Amino acid sequence: MKLQIRILIYSMLFFTYSFSTSFLLSLGEKLKDHRFITLGCGFLLINLIFSFLILKWKPLLNIVCSFIIASLALFLALKFGNLHLFSKYDPYGIKTALMGYAFLSILFWEIAYQIKIRKQ
Repeated sequence: MKLQIRILIYSMLFFTYSFSTSFLLSLGEKLKDHRFITLGCGFLLINLIFSFLILKWKPLLNIVCSFIIASLALFLALKFGNLHLFSKYDPYGIKTALMGYAFLSILFWEIAYQIKIRKQ
């Protein structure tokens, strides 16, 4: 895949993460579920859709990469949100964690893509 196409796809993925966050949080409130479980499952679903529609690798590789990337990015994003880097603009670190998740997830997808290309 060309670099320009990957940048376009990652931009669409970033906006999908950004716009789906409020929907996933409201869904978690309606289900009376813990917000991290709802966000984690929602982001895992977005990663699965991304991997099956865009990357088109083997199904098991798609599922494993999606799960690992979603869980690792969510864990690191929560740790990143606890740093309180932008306490004046984001006192609870929620926006920081969500933007961190989007950037980390895209970074991990690019790493997985580069590893897959180098193995071929």
